[in-house]
Amino acid sequence: MTEQYITVGEIVNTQGVQGEVRVIPATDFPERFFKMKKVLVLHKGQRQEYVIERAREHKQFIILKFAEVSDMTAAEKLKGALLQITPAELTPLPPGSYYQFQIIGLEVIDEQGRSLGTVTNILRTGANDVYEVKRPAGKDLLIPALKSVIKKIDLPAGKMEVVLPEGLLE
Repeated sequence: MTEQYITVGEIVNTQGVQGEVRVIPATDFPERFFKMKKVLVLHKGQRQEYVIERAREHKQFIILKFAEVSDMTAAEKLKGALLQITPAELTPLPPGSYYQFQIIGLEVIDEQGRSLGTVTNILRTGANDVYEVKRPAGKDLLIPALKSVIKKIDLPAGKMEVVLPEGLLE
């Protein structure tokens, strides 16, 4: 089994002249950056571990200083890199809650066991998430992530069982 990596942020720019990088968090737990001692950096197809010397918030960004990056020129080379962790480093979620990467790719089946398609995207609407489901034929389905609609999520089997609200398939 190949190790799975989860992206928790992206380096979008440098910050100052001392080699700090500006990160857009891709996690519901941005405070993780203040506890982490190291992180995997995926850049141009290469994954390398970096030691985090310090982390701070700045507007919507997290500013990180890596031990291996001494100046702005070195930091500039990391633009576009992804910050990743292993599944063992995930923040545990309450029962019945899932990470987006666990939901995307699940086969969606109705209560009769018919396949409706595969979850390809999760839209954040504010009130509740909406799962975008690619159908083999026809238009994509948008399924609200509500307990009344999502009856069962079986990660080992790769399936999500749903009861669709009236009129959703038309």
